[in-house]
Amino acid sequence: MLRSYSIRNKMFVIVLSTTLVALAVALVGNVAGDIWTYHRGLVAEMTTQSTLLGRMTAPALAFDDPKLATSNLHLFDTWPNIEAAAIYDERGKLFASYVRPGHGQDLPVLPEADGAQVDGARLNVFRRIVGENGIIGTVYMRASYDPTRTVAVDVAIAVVVWLIAMAIALLMVVRMEKLVSRPISAVAETARDVVAQRDYSRRVESSSSDEVGMMVGAFNDMLSEMERRTGELESSNLAIMREVEQRERAQREVMRLNVDLEQRVTERTSELELAKAAAEEANQAKSSFLSSMSHELRTPLNAILGFTQLLANDAQPNNVERKKEFTGYILKAGKHLLTLINEVLDLAKVESGAVTLSLEAVALEEVIQECRAMIEPLGDQRGLRMTFPDASGVTVLADRTRLKQILLNLLSNAIKYNRAGGVVALDCVPDAPRRVRISVRDSGPGLSAAQMEELFQPFNRLGQEAGTEEGTGIGLVVTKRLVELMNGSIGVTSTVGIGSVFWIELDSVAPAAPGTADGAAASPPAAAAEDPLGAGNGYTLLYVEDNPANLKLVESIIALSPDLRLLSAPDAHLGIALARAHTPDLILMDVHLPGMSGIDALKVLRADPATADIPVIAVSASAMSHDIAVAMSNGFFRYVAKPIDIAEFSAAIDSALEANGAVRRQTIAERKEVP
Repeated sequence: MLRSYSIRNKMFVIVLSTTLVALAVALVGNVAGDIWTYHRGLVAEMTTQSTLLGRMTAPALAFDDPKLATSNLHLFDTWPNIEAAAIYDERGKLFASYVRPGHGQDLPVLPEADGAQVDGARLNVFRRIVGENGIIGTVYMRASYDPTRTVAVDVAIAVVVWLIAMAIALLMVVRMEKLVSRPISAVAETARDVVAQRDYSRRVESSSSDEVGMMVGAFNDMLSEMERRTGELESSNLAIMREVEQRERAQREVMRLNVDLEQRVTERTSELELAKAAAEEANQAKSSFLSSMSHELRTPLNAILGFTQLLANDAQPNNVERKKEFTGYILKAGKHLLTLINEVLDLAKVESGAVTLSLEAVALEEVIQECRAMIEPLGDQRGLRMTFPDASGVTVLADRTRLKQILLNLLSNAIKYNRAGGVVALDCVPDAPRRVRISVRDSGPGLSAAQMEELFQPFNRLGQEAGTEEGTGIGLVVTKRLVELMNGSIGVTSTVGIGSVFWIELDSVAPAAPGTADGAAASPPAAAAEDPLGAGNGYTLLYVEDNPANLKLVESIIALSPDLRLLSAPDAHLGIALARAHTPDLILMDVHLPGMSGIDALKVLRADPATADIPVIAVSASAMSHDIAVAMSNGFFRYVAKPIDIAEFSAAIDSALEANGAVRRQTIAERKEVP
């Protein structure tokens, strides 16, 4: 049907239809995008709110306080899109609930798995509440879900834009008619006359110098050429033959270029496939690395949780010496766990050789005993007999933390890949002048020659991927790199059906001077600071902390010093008010507080002359160097990272009180000098 239209009508139809189709496609895309954005935004907002509500309600669940949980839920009175919310305890029982007036009371009987689901005009969100000992409850939230408003706005905007676009398109068609369709029509009419009358003297008047004008000029030139060459058919035929030949050459050149283009596309496709494979391999390596770190962190946690359960068990002996022994194991395992957490990013540098080690004289006996306390319960659980050597007087040149990590890795592998009732033996013998060999022997199935060749390949578990034992296949690779970085060597001997022996060799050195090695006796606690304002004066401390457990810990530490009195506030606003009312000698401030952060609270205190000179110590679980630098640059006196080291914490308090006393003495002296 469109073929019978004039060029003017065709241009009109094409311009209007193209504009309409483009606007329709844009409308559909915009509506789909807005609906998707609305859905993702609402899901993200509800997930974030449920997570925050879970953290706020965790203390209420821990202390069985439904009133506090209900009070937290009523914070949603200011959120008109939230219809209902509920808190379930760890058994799935309804603990507290909130329903906006005018909405149904139909709360779920039992909580569901974590996630967000759209149910008609509602969005239901479930989120687990995780405490220190695991899942302690579930948060449920229901919000209204109505994306039709966004669609209506998009449609209204599209209609207005369509009307404006149609008007502009009409103007363009009118303008194009004068510039394009009229000259083309004149050419067509002249061509018909030339064909009908054989009058090659006819010419078309040119009114522009654009492409249409060029076409008119070319048409006139063509008429002139036809007029001149009418009697020269043979010459014309020769010219046509030459033109055909040129076209064939051009076609062959185009085909050659197409072949080159296909080859380039193939090469680029191969490069993209290689890049994709490299990205997938890097992602798999990252996942494997995180899994391996989980293994390394759980080993010291086993000792911590095991001895803690023994301390809490009434059937165990309740004497002081036993408690001290268990507490010592817990403290050692906890310090090792903290060291691993602080250096987890450093382990990612092992493969690149950029990891930094601190080589020093390490007493091997102490490291073996610490590993024994952490790993022996795992062997007992599997019914394995474990033996450890007497390495008294043996000192090696190593990084203490990495050496302990190496031994724990080898011992853990010996336990995992052993037979029931088998043996795991750790041994230590001199191997060569100034060298010590440490070996771990197991009674497992052993390794074949083919497995031995693939032993230290990254992520290669030697066929154990389908077994019941978890692992990543990077533990031995990391161990090998660490041993080599400590100027040592590693090897293995194995017999199928009998077992394997993994050994490492390190340089032996003379024992470190007493009190300088890591294994030396701990330094005595820092002495209490001298009274900066005169003997007998007590000090008032203010602790701003929203976590009840952290507050209880600090209260217990402060209670050890009878000359200290502690005030507390759960948020920054109340803390500022108490500081102004009591002017304490020292303020302990959590950096991450609800409402106002600790850094913002410090700025308020510094701006008030009554509290400007009070030293403020930051107490936070954010222990990265960047976080500490930001806090110190904002004026904190000292930065104490959680978990709190009591000796370091007490020393920071003593130093701050001493500094505050010096400032107060200087202020009193300045006031006396004023006439």
